[in-house]
Amino acid sequence: MAIRNIRTIGDPVLNKKCKEVKEMTPRIQELINDMFDTMYEANGVGLAAPQVGILKRIVVIDTTGEDPIVMINPRIIETSGEQTGGEGCLSVPGKTGTVTRPNYVKAIALNENMEAYEIEATELLARAICHETDHLDGELYVSKVEGQLMDTEEYYEEMDGTEVLDEE
Repeated sequence: MAIRNIRTIGDPVLNKKCKEVKEMTPRIQELINDMFDTMYEANGVGLAAPQVGILKRIVVIDTTGEDPIVMINPRIIETSGEQTGGEGCLSVPGKTGTVTRPNYVKAIALNENMEAYEIEATELLARAICHETDHLDGELYVSKVEGQLMDTEEYYEEMDGTEVLDEE
């Protein structure tokens, strides 16, 4: 397992659509393990494969630090409600913006055994699933920011210290 370099805004790989994963291979398993290591090292709650330069439809998420989720070829099939809050990204370091996302998400994906499963999520986990699946289609959260993208510290001060949801 290894810590991989996180690609940052301006890197063309972040704007490309990822390819589906057809089978689990030792290299794909190693990528997933490295993605978790990289995400935890960077204090993130989610990471998509293009953020480490790999154009595969793979996402790892852990919003609690105790519940790692692997999503291979994820697809959101239902959303409802909305939530508006601060969002950040490991690929846009030091910046935060206000983004409105669904408050409820239902998605389907494959796990590490290439078995299909369904996941339902609300609040932070729903936000993370939306944020990470956007990465797989070459979309960064900055395209959804309402108002200005701000330095994270400045955002905190303006929002009177309310918690910023650091997606990645």
